[in-house]
Amino acid sequence: MSAPSVLIVGCGDVGSRLAKQMLACNWQVSGLRRSVDKLPAGVTPVAADLLEAQCPVTWPVDTPDYVVYCSAASQRDEAGYKAAYVEGLRHVLSWLVERGQKPRRLLFVSSSGVYAQQDGEWIDEASEAKPENYRGRVMLDAEKLALASDLPTTIVRLTGIYGPGRVSTIEQVRQGYRVTEEPPLYANRIHAEDAAGLLAFLIKADDQGQALEDCYIGVDDAPAPLAEVVAWLRQHMGVTEWSEQERVRRTGSKRCSNARARALGWAPQFPSYQEGYAAILEGRT
Repeated sequence: MSAPSVLIVGCGDVGSRLAKQMLACNWQVSGLRRSVDKLPAGVTPVAADLLEAQCPVTWPVDTPDYVVYCSAASQRDEAGYKAAYVEGLRHVLSWLVERGQKPRRLLFVSSSGVYAQQDGEWIDEASEAKPENYRGRVMLDAEKLALASDLPTTIVRLTGIYGPGRVSTIEQVRQGYRVTEEPPLYANRIHAEDAAGLLAFLIKADDQGQALEDCYIGVDDAPAPLAEVVAWLRQHMGVTEWSEQERVRRTGSKRCSNARARALGWAPQFPSYQEGYAAILEGRT
């Protein structure tokens, strides 16, 4: 029996981490992106532009067992979001139909930005998703498109991804970043390695016959007030200066729960910002 296979559409940071994890489990991995020279070693390249309607000539001949759609918008406006998340997904679904392929499951990587709650509420997969900005609305449209396909589908709503190369908070703290302490501005995050780990866990769980829900939130164990995170980073980085102005770039405040994923058996490698940022500062991830 041949090894199971996964096609990762949008094989960037999280996708490449997922690819490495699946390769380590002896899976066959294909990665779709424009610049295939950036794919990890061992990944079968699928050179394609998701904005092009024509099926790429390098599309897998054999039906992939799993398809993970984790594209990222290269253009940070509504048109760019629609192109990356809705039109790109529509093209991939049409290519599967065109080739007569029906994977065992589609995983669509979404965002906790579909939730608009702002008062520190705890959020789970059953909470109302009623986004107030175009980013959340477009992502919700893409989720609906994925769920309306004829493929078994699981949505994975990731929270703020951080890790090597995703260190904006660390850089802001170095510059004396200030945030309001009251009311607390809760932030949710997941290390990039754990984001990939959750996707890998769900794929392998499905492959082993475990029943998956149609949605999971990807977040660590400990949503925390942003002021607490900043204070911890200041101490560990030895920052003593403050900027003159108070800068808060986010307006939402909610606490996302990973209880559903944990109930399935998943656990983050970095359960809170402390373990994750310590690893980054020490160069371990």
